[in-house]
Amino acid sequence: MRTLMLVLLLGSLGCGDGTEADRRGIGAECVTDEDCFEEGQTCLTQFGGGYCGVPDCTANLDCPESSACVAHDDGRNYCFRLCLDKPECNVNRSPENESNCVGSITFVEPTDGKACEPPSDGV
Repeated sequence: MRTLMLVLLLGSLGCGDGTEADRRGIGAECVTDEDCFEEGQTCLTQFGGGYCGVPDCTANLDCPESSACVAHDDGRNYCFRLCLDKPECNVNRSPENESNCVGSITFVEPTDGKACEPPSDGV
């Protein structure tokens, strides 16, 4: 009986609404475009573990809600998930491919906060 109660409790913890970014899958780990929840996102496989996002944005309006357009050091712009702390970046990622919540990232437009930057090595 204790085991059943523990299973039910743990299961209910995972059933919360989460953030808009969680529901939309922005920043999630992926292998193919079909792994990304939101229409218009692609699996950016040049990043470790893949990263559900939008390549070649020119403004924040090009990005799903809860993300912003960043100028990455690889010379391209991407929509990356916004964050306050690292755990927000890794709700839909494995420990081997954790993203970092980075404040020193270059936003294309003035944007408050930080963004989830995935590991740079591709899969």
